[in-house]
Amino acid sequence: MSQKVVAIVGASTDPAKFGNKAVRAYLRQGWKVYPVTPKDETIEGLTPVRSVADVPEPIDRVVFYLPPAAGMKVLADVAAKGTDELFISPGAESDELLAEARRLGLQPIQACAIVSIGERP
Repeated sequence: MSQKVVAIVGASTDPAKFGNKAVRAYLRQGWKVYPVTPKDETIEGLTPVRSVADVPEPIDRVVFYLPPAAGMKVLADVAAKGTDELFISPGAESDELLAEARRLGLQPIQACAIVSIGERP
């Protein structure tokens, strides 16, 4: 079985933030992780990409850890990439964001993406 790929949008260098906790959790579970952030800082030893569109391979799961207004700007890239799963983490959701995700053909999952892989944040 090939390694699953996750893009963590809103990845952070701050170990207290969920955008960092998710990077660590997915790495522990054997996923190939792409931190997505406009910042150039290395995150848990990984070089981030600036957008979902910059991930150089198919993505199994995209996870949002960013405010809904910022998430709105990323949805078209996620839809264009053709990911199977879009997790909208608690605090990253809004009615507008969920409606737009569905309009683009995505099936947003409102849940903690860390718990979904058997980890505790």
